[in-house]
Amino acid sequence: MSNTATAPRRHKGFQETHQLLIDVAVRLISERGVDALSLSALARAAEVNRTTVYYHFADRDALVAAVKHWSSEQIVQAFRHDLPRVQRMEHVTRFVLANPELMGLWIEDFISPGDIRTSYSHWDALVAGIREHFTHIAPDDEVDAEIYCVQLLTSAFIGPRVFRNRVNGKASDAEVVRRFRQEQQRVLRRDGLVEADG
Repeated sequence: MSNTATAPRRHKGFQETHQLLIDVAVRLISERGVDALSLSALARAAEVNRTTVYYHFADRDALVAAVKHWSSEQIVQAFRHDLPRVQRMEHVTRFVLANPELMGLWIEDFISPGDIRTSYSHWDALVAGIREHFTHIAPDDEVDAEIYCVQLLTSAFIGPRVFRNRVNGKASDAEVVRRFRQEQQRVLRRDGLVEADG
């Protein structure tokens, strides 16, 4: 029997419905927290029957995994090279500030045991690029590319929430975005990863 014969038959609007369900789940998590998320609550909020929800997600764990995957896709927008660097930097900070419940869920997954590549598919390319860069500009200075990349990612993904929650709760989103962008650019310029005017 072929794989196509065993795959579930998808109706015409499968992708649209699937994305709608993820969007509604994201909204529910933002409003009520991840503990309040259930397939029944999702069906009610999306105004679809539970059978439709179960068609897309076998259980709550599958739904949460889909939301984590969606979050990862939003975050990796910051690494699209077709967008200006400033826009990419600001995208991450805005997303982190706007989605604290989602980021908590994503960070929990990000720091739990397992291969980082399941949460961040660009890991190997990032490490290789950093390693190559520092080999060319500072061949005698042994930069640990993996640790450097961990520091870059954690400061970008966790830093804005730490700043907002523990350092300056009165700062506007625009101020936090601006300050993080400026400091990220300064560090990247210092380390020769961007041009002085970039």
